[in-house]
Amino acid sequence: MANKSVFASITGRLLPKATATNVHGAPAYAYSDAHALAQVAVTGTFGGMFYQSPSEELEYVLDVADAVDPVFLAQAAIYARQSGYMKDMPAVLLAVLARRDPVLFRAAFGRLVDNGKMLRTFVQVVRSGQTGRKSLGSAPKAMVQNWLNTASDWALLNANIGNDPSLADVIKMVHPKPANAAREALFAWVVGRPCDLARLPQGVQDWLVFKETGTGPLPDVPSQMLTQLELSSDHWAQLARKGSWQMVRQSLNTFQRHGVFERAENVDHVAGLLRNRDAIAKARAFPYQLMVAAQNVAADMPRQIVDALHDAMEIAVQNVPGVAGQVVVCPDVSGSMTWSVTGYRPGATSAVRHVDVAALVAASFLRVNRGCQVLPFDFDVRDVRLEPRDTILTNAERLAALGGGGTNCSAPLVWLNKQGRAPDLVVFVSDNQSWVDTHAGGRGTAMLKEWEKLKRRNPKARLVCIDIAPYGTTQAQTRADVLNIGGFSDAVFDQIAAFAAGRTGPDHWVGEIGKIDV
Repeated sequence: MANKSVFASITGRLLPKATATNVHGAPAYAYSDAHALAQVAVTGTFGGMFYQSPSEELEYVLDVADAVDPVFLAQAAIYARQSGYMKDMPAVLLAVLARRDPVLFRAAFGRLVDNGKMLRTFVQVVRSGQTGRKSLGSAPKAMVQNWLNTASDWALLNANIGNDPSLADVIKMVHPKPANAAREALFAWVVGRPCDLARLPQGVQDWLVFKETGTGPLPDVPSQMLTQLELSSDHWAQLARKGSWQMVRQSLNTFQRHGVFERAENVDHVAGLLRNRDAIAKARAFPYQLMVAAQNVAADMPRQIVDALHDAMEIAVQNVPGVAGQVVVCPDVSGSMTWSVTGYRPGATSAVRHVDVAALVAASFLRVNRGCQVLPFDFDVRDVRLEPRDTILTNAERLAALGGGGTNCSAPLVWLNKQGRAPDLVVFVSDNQSWVDTHAGGRGTAMLKEWEKLKRRNPKARLVCIDIAPYGTTQAQTRADVLNIGGFSDAVFDQIAAFAAGRTGPDHWVGEIGKIDV
């Protein structure tokens, strides 16, 4: 008889050979250049990650941004901003595009720089010299000037909040030529030069008076201009009633401290706003932002507000696909997943961890799909009791509490194979840095080997790997039955729904990005 350790199964031989190694030196599959850019575009934050420093991440981003066609670079940047809701990454990709293709840069600029903060971030990135040039250059300078001249007064006032660079710095850099006396006065006021106060926007004039007197109604200016002033409880209540969805979500504890919720009508208004479907959609809210709000509300927060946050979470993930057949979701709860989703950034580190995102995805699928099973894993599958009728936030908190241990991406599939189970859809949420199962041997990864075993029992089974960290490798190579997709937003759920229903192939995600008109 032939040596069984060599000729154990032809299936192992048919596995695609691992094309890369991950950060642990374990076998992995590299993404194509286009997929690599798409993936990092919706997960990269330039913070210190568990396995990667900010400078290493930037070097990787610049490499993949230079490796793709400029058209796809523009498309990925637009997708990152409009569908991935990213902040710094689109500005970096736009800065690279300015160097590579000024014509495409001009076409993409307005779709990426959609507010003053993005404008200041773009200028900061270019001026840093990290993307290949230190001066703005003619095309970027012209686009920044145009933004300053065409933006509304309200947009400029919002842009005037923040530093490094400040809006005044940007104006001094590009010297925009104001189209009228009113805009000339506003530019002068922003940079601290004497101006005709009567020509300033009425809201600014009112704010200057309010700043001096502290009396009267709140001026019609961005809320950040008001919260820096001494406000009464009535003023804070006015802010709560007129604030945007994001502003209100971020200020719940502040409102509580200033007595806003001592009046029932204020509680009713804020609770109604938090669970308002249109407001949630307009805010482009990440579901995990609601998790943060719910986890950090003051202990004496009115129950109606807390319940509204739970209701808002249910709405924010309403497009989680209902899948025909059995669904298994596998959230990675290993030690590396306990790192912040934005990485470590002094003074700006998010409280949300990768494990929180993975737990939210799992809890969301459990909520929508009857009979869905959740198999959290680190070294092995972890045991946890979840109730489908509990709220998404409640189940997500139970899963996130498991965080710790090494990464073994094949563990849930090993468990399913031992049980003789063959679900129709398996969804992994991980950073893909598996290393515990490297002893498996063979051409490919242990995870793909176990997936092949499962497929023998259910040839129609599909595997989705949601990659939520910018490390550039996967444990399951993209192919007809395997979808690799990056990030965590509404767009991810849409792609999973289409793939699970057989309406799209494994390259659909990158293909959809490639369809964006520039």
